Amino acid sequence: MAYVDFLQQLHSSTPRDYVQRVVDHDKAECATIARQWGKDYWDGERCHGYGGYSYDGRWLPVAEAMARHYNLKPGMRILDVGCGKGFLLHEFTRAVPGIEICGIDISAYGLENAKEEVKPHVQLANATELPFPDQHFDFVVSLGALHNLYNYDLDKALKEVERVGKGSKYIMIESYRNEREKANLLYWQLTCYAFHTPDEWQWLMDQAGYTGDFGCIYFE
Repeated sequence: MAYVDFLQQLHSSTPRDYVQRVVDHDKAECATIARQWGKDYWDGERCHGYGGYSYDGRWLPVAEAMARHYNLKPGMRILDVGCGKGFLLHEFTRAVPGIEICGIDISAYGLENAKEEVKPHVQLANATELPFPDQHFDFVVSLGALHNLYNYDLDKALKEVERVGKGSKYIMIESYRNEREKANLLYWQLTCYAFHTPDEWQWLMDQAGYTGDFGCIYFE
């Protein structure tokens, strides 16, 4: 297992006023709405989630970096666990023409509003019970999804990612390295249930038998 950062630069490019997030709105109510994973989360007000999540090409450099790092080739099968609207999957088809894509998500709204090109390749499913055979995928990726699980479901999801992947695997989660980042994460997050440092995340992954790589984003 290696720590690999593909996302922090992109994550840090979005300005965030952490304290104002809890001053302007009822944070608990906003989180309750966000965890319904519906229109409010994806395309509603910013206090409930993305504040409008549309395709803008920002994920192409991420897909290209992963394709280089993991030597992804045409004909390989990849799975995105928590694919949302499928923008990253679409970028993989641009970065590696001929690659076979598949995605799952628990948000029916996200999948219904996925990029048209990927809609035939995504389905409603839970990370704790992936509907695929053992060792079916050459690359399994999950960005910003598994921290939304309680630890007992997180363990199941990590084992499922390990089960369906026969090649490289990469998971990105929210984390913190100091008290400031911990406070910012608590102020900003809406859907996170698993709050761990990078070392704790690595320990949890080791316990589940996960052998892939991981990375974190931090709320600096």
